[in-house]
Amino acid sequence: MALETWLAFFVACWVISLSPGAGAVASMSAGLQYGFWRGYWNALGLQLGLALQIAIVAAGVGAILAASALAFSLIKWFGVAYLVYLAYRQWIALPSDLATGAAERPSGRPLTLVLRGFLVNASNPKAIVFMLAVLPQFIAPQQPLLPQYLLMGATMIVVDLIVMAGYTGLASRVLRVLRTPRQQRLMNRSFAALFVAAAGLLATVKRAAV
Repeated sequence: MALETWLAFFVACWVISLSPGAGAVASMSAGLQYGFWRGYWNALGLQLGLALQIAIVAAGVGAILAASALAFSLIKWFGVAYLVYLAYRQWIALPSDLATGAAERPSGRPLTLVLRGFLVNASNPKAIVFMLAVLPQFIAPQQPLLPQYLLMGATMIVVDLIVMAGYTGLASRVLRVLRTPRQQRLMNRSFAALFVAAAGLLATVKRAAV
């Protein structure tokens, strides 16, 4: 891959990662609930989902998914249901009285948070179809494909790790300002609404005509 091509792709990665979406909402939600270091396990799960999406596109399965109405719908509606489930969990999350020190921040199991992030990305067929349309534009077909996909995959994951660190850290800092259970409950329900909004957007996605 030529340097100028990689630089163009590098810039595109930042634009894609910074665009608000379900991954950003999940990262901020994890930071809000668990703090930065614990909540960042969610971002690692997001990257596993992203790596799976890139592998699907590189293997050519993405083209099959884009052409199959049934596969597209199954993944899409699973993603919608999972985001609604996350909204419910966020809505009922118990606040901690940080002003009096009455309770500790929930610990959150790393593997659970990794799985949560993985499912958020893996259950989004729109992202797979999007990458199916974008990644080939940066591929030089006369050169070996595997090294190019590996380079692009590594670039996307590193950029997204940095961006999600920013979202997670921002939310964890907000938690320090929310000193009372009432304030935390309001923030939890605001994030629940964001998850529902992300689910609504995903539900409106339609398979491109082929």
